Order: sequence, then C-alpha cells, then structure tokens
Amino acid sequence: MFDWDIRFRLPGHQDQRFVLQVVQPGLLGLMDGSVSTLAPLFATAGITQNSHDAFLVGTAAAVGAALSMGLAEALSDDGKVTGRGGPALRGGVTALATFFGGMFHTLPFLIPNIHLALLLAYAVVVSERPAIAYIRYHYMQSPLAQTIVQVIVGGGLVFLVGLALGCLETP
Repeated sequence: MFDWDIRFRLPGHQDQRFVLQVVQPGLLGLMDGSVSTLAPLFATAGITQNSHDAFLVGTAAAVGAALSMGLAEALSDDGKVTGRGGPALRGGVTALATFFGGMFHTLPFLIPNIHLALLLAYAVVVSERPAIAYIRYHYMQSPLAQTIVQVIVGGGLVFLVGLALGCLETP
C-alpha cells in the first residue's frame, strides 16, 4: 500500500514519505477543520442559545469542510512529480483529519445545557491549539514558539469572529 523507501529520511529517522503522505495532509486537515468550524459553531450557539442547533451546524460545517478539503487535496496532484503519494490516500487522510478537527469542539454541544456545552467547547478549543502546534513542531520541524503563535493567533481570530457574530441581535 505504501511505497516506503529508506533513502528518504528526515532528522530523527522519520520517514519523509510518511510525513508527506500522512502527517502533512493530516495536519492540514486538523488545522482547517479546527479553524473553519469555529465561527459557524460559536455564532450559532450565541445566536440561538440552543445546543442542538449548534451541534447540527458544527457537524454540517465539519462534514462540508472534510469533503471540500479531502477533494481539494486529492485533486491537487497525482503525487508522481511531488512524491506526496497517491491522491486517494492523501485526500482520505485530509478529509478524516478535517472532520475530526471540526468535531472535537462540536461534540460538547450534545450536552443540552448551552452554558455547560459552551464551557466545555471553550476548553476543547483551548486544548486543540497547543496539540496542533506540537504535531506541527514535532513532524514538520517548525520552531515551537513560532508554531504556537501562528496556530493560536490564527485560530483565535476565527474564534473571536464566531463569538462576535454570536452576540449580534437577530431581527
């Protein structure tokens, strides 16, 4: 299934193909899923004050983002020139990671109490950022401080948009 080749090694003996074919598309999906669902999820929770509605919107956003990102990754190249592996594998990994990235902070809205669901979802969002930053640091060998700032600032901006929109009055 995988065409592992020991000639491709990164420092720390990590297989470059594994990083290109699984880690990078998975990280792309986690980052996109965890960010792209924040605004619609928290805006819906704020506007409707209804956990069920927020859960449905969060789930729809996670599924939509997963399909979009999975197809985009699969169709971006066939992997022959770049060595990034087959499009089906990369697209599948990206889609699954995007879905999970969007669902982690959506699941608390299964709790009927909107205030408790929001508190738990906030805690999940706060814990997602350093986890994604660590994966990026560990596998992509990005500087840790820079990675933390990029992931936290990027996600934080979208999170704030969701909170701000959730405070708007409905006509």
